[in-house]
Amino acid sequence: MLELCNAQHNEHKTQHIATAFYNPFPTYSFTGPLQPVYTLSPRRAVPESIRSPDYAETGILKRRPILNSTKVNILDAKGQEAMRKFGRLIREVLDIAAAELRPVITTDYLDEVCHQARIERNSYPSPLNYNYFPKSICTSPNEVICHGIPDQRILLDSDIVNLDVTLYHEGYHGDQNETYYVGDRAKADPDSVRVVETARECLNEVIKYVKPGTPIRKFGSIIEKHAKSRNWGGHGINTLFHCPPYGSHYSNNKSVGVCKPGMTFTIEPIIAPGKYRDVTWQDNWTNTTIDGKRTAQFEHTVLVTEIGVEVLTAGNESSPGGPVPMPKAENRAS
Repeated sequence: MLELCNAQHNEHKTQHIATAFYNPFPTYSFTGPLQPVYTLSPRRAVPESIRSPDYAETGILKRRPILNSTKVNILDAKGQEAMRKFGRLIREVLDIAAAELRPVITTDYLDEVCHQARIERNSYPSPLNYNYFPKSICTSPNEVICHGIPDQRILLDSDIVNLDVTLYHEGYHGDQNETYYVGDRAKADPDSVRVVETARECLNEVIKYVKPGTPIRKFGSIIEKHAKSRNWGGHGINTLFHCPPYGSHYSNNKSVGVCKPGMTFTIEPIIAPGKYRDVTWQDNWTNTTIDGKRTAQFEHTVLVTEIGVEVLTAGNESSPGGPVPMPKAENRAS
C-alpha cells in the first residue's frame, strides 16, 4: 500500500513539474521586477456565428493600413451611429473586466472574463490573432507600457494595471483602455498615483480641444505641456483596427491633418516618470519602460462632431476605477 501511495505521489509530482509555471525568456535582461509567467492558456474559441475580421484565422491582415497615408475615412450618419453603439459595448466590456480586478487573480483570468463578455455581445475580440497576438485583451502591469500578454502572473496589492479592450462588431472596431489600481496599497503609493492621474488628466485635457479645424499635431503639444514627458501616439479607428489619422502625443511632431466632422480616432497618452524610450520582450509584443519605472495610459475613442467632440467610450457613475487625489508635493529643504 505504501509503495502504491509513493508511486501515485511520484506520478502526481511528475505531472505537476510538467505543467509548472516558468519564465519563457530566462536569459533576457528585464528592465524591472516584472517577468512573464507561462504557460499561456489555449487560444479562446469564438463561435462561427460571430463576424470576424480578415486576420482572425491566419493572423495576417488582408487590408493593411498605409502608415504614411493622409486619407481619413469620414463616417456618414450610419457609420457614426455604428461607432456610438460600439463605444457603448466597449465600455460595458471594460467595466465588467475592471470590476473583477483584485489582488491574487491572474491577468489570464481577466482575459477569460473579457473574452466571454465580448462573445455575449456578439463581438469578436479584436486583438485575438491580430498579427498573431495570442490573447483577447492586452494587460499591462506596472512598467509595461502596452501590449502585455495575459498570463499566469498573480496581480499584487500594490500593482497598477492597464486593461486595453478592443472589439469588432458588425464590421467596425472600437478601442479603449484605462489604468487601474490593484488594491489599497497601490492607491496609497504616491509614485503610482502621480503617474496614473497624470495620464488621466492628459487625456481629459486634450479632449477639450477636439473640434473641427484643430490640427492633429496640436494634441501632442497639449499633452506634453501638461505632462512634461514624451509618450506614444493615437490612431484612427473604424472599419480598420488602426488607420489614419495618426497622432503623435508629444510636442513638435509632424502629424498631418485637421479634425473634421465625421472623423473617429483614439487619443491615448502614455505617461512615464523616467526615460521615454521603451524595450520589447522576446515575445515581440510586450513593451516596457527602459528604466523599469511604472507607466500609465488612458484611451478614448472620440467622434468629431459639427460643434466639437463626442467621447464614444465615456464611463458612467457605476464604472469601476476613477480618479484618486493627487499627492501633495513634498516640501524639500533648499
